[in-house]
Amino acid sequence: MPRPPDYGVIFNWDGSPHGSHEVPQSTNAFLKAVYDPIKDTQVGAHFWTIGEHHAHWTSDQLEVVGDVHGRVYEDAGRYVAMENIRHMLERGEDPQEAVIQRGHDLGLHVYGSIRMNDNHFHGAQPSDLSALHNSALTRTRIEHPEWLLGEKTTEWMALSWNMEVPEVREHRFAFIDELCRRYDWDGVELDWQRHGFHLPVDSAYRMRYVITDLQRAVRALTNELADTRGRPFYVAARVAPTPEMSRQIGYDFPTWIAEGLVDILIPAGGYGTDHAIDVQSYVDECRGSNTVVYPGLDVWLATIPDGEHAGTEPFVGPEDRVTKDAMRNRAAASNYYAAGATGMYTFNWYANRNSRRSVLNQIGSPQTLRRTDKLYAATHRSLRAEGPWGGTLRNDRILAEVPVSLKRTLTGDGPTITLPLADDLPVDTPQRAELRVRLDQWVKGDVVRLLWDGVEQTDTSTCYDVPEDFVGNPSGASIRDVGPAAWLSSTLRPDEVTRGSHTVKIVLDTRNPHMGTDIVVTNVELLISFS
Repeated sequence: MPRPPDYGVIFNWDGSPHGSHEVPQSTNAFLKAVYDPIKDTQVGAHFWTIGEHHAHWTSDQLEVVGDVHGRVYEDAGRYVAMENIRHMLERGEDPQEAVIQRGHDLGLHVYGSIRMNDNHFHGAQPSDLSALHNSALTRTRIEHPEWLLGEKTTEWMALSWNMEVPEVREHRFAFIDELCRRYDWDGVELDWQRHGFHLPVDSAYRMRYVITDLQRAVRALTNELADTRGRPFYVAARVAPTPEMSRQIGYDFPTWIAEGLVDILIPAGGYGTDHAIDVQSYVDECRGSNTVVYPGLDVWLATIPDGEHAGTEPFVGPEDRVTKDAMRNRAAASNYYAAGATGMYTFNWYANRNSRRSVLNQIGSPQTLRRTDKLYAATHRSLRAEGPWGGTLRNDRILAEVPVSLKRTLTGDGPTITLPLADDLPVDTPQRAELRVRLDQWVKGDVVRLLWDGVEQTDTSTCYDVPEDFVGNPSGASIRDVGPAAWLSSTLRPDEVTRGSHTVKIVLDTRNPHMGTDIVVTNVELLISFS
């Protein structure tokens, strides 16, 4: 297969525009929700998620969305999204055809994106299947609990398909085959990362060949379609942020590249943006092939109250959420281009026409990222061992460097965080370059030193991170000038922040003797401001 065109930005829509309007949704309203966020931006390809388990089209072979419980739904969200699809089909309209046609009219390539093992079953177990009312289920899953991972994976993912089982791979291939043959896609995405639990946890690496088996079968299908149509039919695959994580899950990406089984490789976190994606290693593996690398930027920067992303990364200022989200995405994209990425891939960037437009017109090229405000940040990791989504973060952010506790050491050492920097600040001189470290449980009397590239920062300032939303103060009024955490900051000269990797060492010299808890470094950030 020839090298794919340079798309700049690949935008993945998870299908949520089906739920944007009350039932029945018109096709024009649906298409407006789909394309308003990306029209006239740097987006060159649209990856449309066509569902996880059901056909979103009239099919004689596959279960159609809504069928499993006779079009009776467990909540309003499922009712609106699924019934809007059903009404469209009953009117003789096809959402996939409409999405492809409108995308082509806008000059975009459009891919069908398939979540290979999506699990939104809220921790249900195989023993629950007969009584479970969940519209993401299919009769096939209910009737074949022996095809599921069950106790062979983390508890929350028990209803995931076990790719060891030949019938499972045949079942998934039948879905892919019908989707690809039925529509005029420019390619297909196998989203292995939603969710990345496909094999028994203790044998995933050794059994990686069975995932490659399915990847190989899809490549044969797309080669056949390309020959029939007389134009390329590309294959994209979303894998883990680092080669180590990919191998641990069972993605044999070196074989995929060597055999030409993938055209677009998308290393991405499973639960939120990972700023430590090892783009360089993936690019090096692809060298000499036609496979290109589009690292992923996820929707979530900060925590949300509940659901699978809850607690992934607690939001802390000092900027507001929207500003900080944009700055961090610009910094991540800049670093990924510096490591050799072809373009960027955005996942679940829910948006209307204007909410993400400025960033979508910047991250598609290193040139349009120059002289934009950025926040280079250490990757944050959180693990949920129990409760909702317990164990699901085990494959995410294994190279994260925060949060980390500060301990007194014999030699004056401390945690050392690496911050790659893509900007060439001696050339593009900013108005401000500021190193800042957030210290949870810091109090007056603590002595913490910062070292930038081994040089101690003697001119530092401390500012409390003051939350104003305490219980009993629902109005958020400013009532105190001290908080449970503090930012330790230092202004850097442009010649100190040259392009390349830099280190930040945090050393605890003295802990207030009245404190019985550790200081925890929660955030390490480098602010680059041109505005």
